[in-house]
Amino acid sequence: MITVDRQAAKALHHQIYDACRTAIVEGRLRPGQRIPSSRVLAVELRVSRFPVLNAYAQLLAEGYLESRVGAGTIVSRSLPDQLTSSSRPGVRFAAIRSGPRPVALRPSCLNRLEKSPWLGGWGALGVGQVAVDQFPLPIWSNLVARHSRNMEAKSFRYGNQMGSEALRKTIAAYLRTARSVHCEAEQVMIVSGSQQALEISARVLFDPASSVWMEEPGYGLARHAFALTGCHLVPVPVDQEGLNVAAGIKRCRKARAAFVTPSHQFPMGVTMSAPRRFQLLEWAQHAGSWIIEDDYDSEYRYESLPIACLQGLDASARVIYIGTFSKVLFPSLRLGYVVMPSDLIGRFQAIRRAMDIGPPSFFQEVLADFIEEGHFARHIRRMRVLYRERRTALVDSISKELGSMVEVLGDEAGMHLAVNVPSRCSDLEIAERAARQNLWLWPLSPSYMAGLPRSGFILGFGSTAVTEIPRAVRQLRNLLVAK
Repeated sequence: MITVDRQAAKALHHQIYDACRTAIVEGRLRPGQRIPSSRVLAVELRVSRFPVLNAYAQLLAEGYLESRVGAGTIVSRSLPDQLTSSSRPGVRFAAIRSGPRPVALRPSCLNRLEKSPWLGGWGALGVGQVAVDQFPLPIWSNLVARHSRNMEAKSFRYGNQMGSEALRKTIAAYLRTARSVHCEAEQVMIVSGSQQALEISARVLFDPASSVWMEEPGYGLARHAFALTGCHLVPVPVDQEGLNVAAGIKRCRKARAAFVTPSHQFPMGVTMSAPRRFQLLEWAQHAGSWIIEDDYDSEYRYESLPIACLQGLDASARVIYIGTFSKVLFPSLRLGYVVMPSDLIGRFQAIRRAMDIGPPSFFQEVLADFIEEGHFARHIRRMRVLYRERRTALVDSISKELGSMVEVLGDEAGMHLAVNVPSRCSDLEIAERAARQNLWLWPLSPSYMAGLPRSGFILGFGSTAVTEIPRAVRQLRNLLVAK
């Protein structure tokens, strides 16, 4: 911001010079940043061009600015004196001198996110990473171009808080046929991925200190979303049949809700058995509790047909159903959905409006056409074959390279599997060393909340080519042997 005072004794060009130089010194104008032309700045300051030209000339002469043909005038990339320092004194001293700087207390589990190098890269064995190079980009680009050409003025207004009606109808039809979900378009809310669905659900359903069953081991980001609302998280063990409902009832019969991933449990990969599903639904009805079902990865099952969702068995409208397109299309799309019981629609709308008013509409319309025209179904079929090949290659490589050193878990579905390693190994330390080698192992132990966590790794195979998998597994073996 540059201001001038016509009543001041200092000349106008000197005031402009001082303001620009100070902005550069304090880091508000950065090296390479373009500055307004003399004509534009003169109009904004309501002065003639001559003071601006004189100020710019002085800054150019002293090396604070540089002029490039076709690029205009920019802040110099090779600044003199103290400007070569990487720190910005103005910002640093402002923090020191400002006095108390209170921030909200947060659950300790969130602090670990700041020290998780395995979350910072894209590559071999990364969890949640998809084969983006196999996405039908020409088809998607054509749909984007078509919608860009046909945009109307109403496209620039605020959209429906629940999301695009066309996409909600399309999703409802898909879920009814592919996942056996009982829903109508009115019950579907479009969200920015499953994580926002979890956050909105937590704000609707929970009060501070509400008890929530969490799978043990379980999905850490769900724990974080619920912990931010002040919930009391109750770890409930997972075995080969999924969530142990009897153990949950024993630990906290009157929990407000249970969070489950029944089709492909994260991270162990087991499928909740039919008896456990009915037992869980019965508990929710008798206790007056809710079930939050995250149905991620449900499209990819390799040894049998996809398993029907838990929500489809619910006769008492106790299940909030969550899904996402991040794992089946591409993560940066940031589109997911939540299906809620009809009596909760108003509450979900109110929370959504308070959070961000509503979702962006453009890519919702594109996605609706992508599904309606059959591209989505074809893509899923192709990726199911590809991921089966990568899953098989990973299992074979683990068997060949690691043998009895590890136990493979949950390789029947999804885009990841888990391996247990000897308890003497620190999976956290190994994951940190692996990240420095561009090997993105997720340690298993942080998936546990209590007790003695098992050491191991969650290995994704979605973005790893079959030819790269043996080398990645050999890297893992070398890390384990070195430990």
